[in-house]
Amino acid sequence: MMLEQKEWEALQARWGTGERTQQPILSGSGIKGQFDSHGVDCPFVFRHNERFYMMYVGFDGIGYQTALAVSDNLLDWQHEAIILPRLENSERWDRVGAAGSWILLQSNHVNEMPQLRKVDGRYWMIYHSYPREGYEAGGAVMGLAWSEDETLREWTRLEQPIFTYEDGGEWERKGLYKCCLLEHEGRYWMHYNAKGTSEWPWLEETGVAWSNDLLHWERYAHNPILPVVEGSFYSQFYSDPYIRHDGQRWLNFGFGLDGIHAQGLLAVSEDLIHWETMSEPLMPHGQKGSLDEIHAHKSSVVVWDGVTYHYYCACRPWREGDLTQVEVFSGLLEFRCITVAIGSKA
Repeated sequence: MMLEQKEWEALQARWGTGERTQQPILSGSGIKGQFDSHGVDCPFVFRHNERFYMMYVGFDGIGYQTALAVSDNLLDWQHEAIILPRLENSERWDRVGAAGSWILLQSNHVNEMPQLRKVDGRYWMIYHSYPREGYEAGGAVMGLAWSEDETLREWTRLEQPIFTYEDGGEWERKGLYKCCLLEHEGRYWMHYNAKGTSEWPWLEETGVAWSNDLLHWERYAHNPILPVVEGSFYSQFYSDPYIRHDGQRWLNFGFGLDGIHAQGLLAVSEDLIHWETMSEPLMPHGQKGSLDEIHAHKSSVVVWDGVTYHYYCACRPWREGDLTQVEVFSGLLEFRCITVAIGSKA
């Protein structure tokens, strides 16, 4: 496809970072025993029954659990409910925790506020689960849950995973991560990131698979379609796809990691398979002392009344007095929260 520089500049101007609030809009409780005692992560924002909702995950030192928050203005958010709780005293594959990635949407268009879509009278959520206790411990696989509850509080999980790393290629052989779930041209598309080794520092890259029924998936033969590139800001991770369509092309608001900073990226495609990535981060990490000093990543981009809201997970080093902390793979203690950057009205 090869966009010209002026086209990239136009995309940067339209979808660039906007004004960062530099304040958490959701943060962990810091209360022992609560699902979010250590932090919150992975926003997914949509509108449902005349209110704004955010699906997000909380971490308690054991595993992820998935929750909903609600808002009337896209800025002030309140926790509503845990919708994928830990399954105590269970032998299920997803008993340690379940991290919701995506709920199937009515439209793929980025300028339309996401709203949920029913298939066979049900809403459908895809999630991933790690097998051991700890921070993303072991290789995750993906499950599917459905709901007929208009409050979105009650979800039924399928008995078995729908997508596992054991069936994949070498690049994904040690575990799966977040995915983006779309319906396009009569079939479902799953873009997902995965790792090929369990020894840190591993690489994460993004591939794609298709399904006609949400249950049986066929991988693209030439995965990964979004690989890491040496010397780039995505030299270690090319992760967490968030894909929408702008009327001309597909946009992926994923993130890249260079081994130090995770930063939001923008990639474009005409066919959901072949992608071109902007050479600089769309959402760079912040300056020293800022809320996103270490990372600005895991995007959820929505437009309401012509204004762009770019939700993301912001990370900085833990400080004395912070309510929450997470020790990540590098051994660094981080304060992780969800925040937003607000663009000018289009």
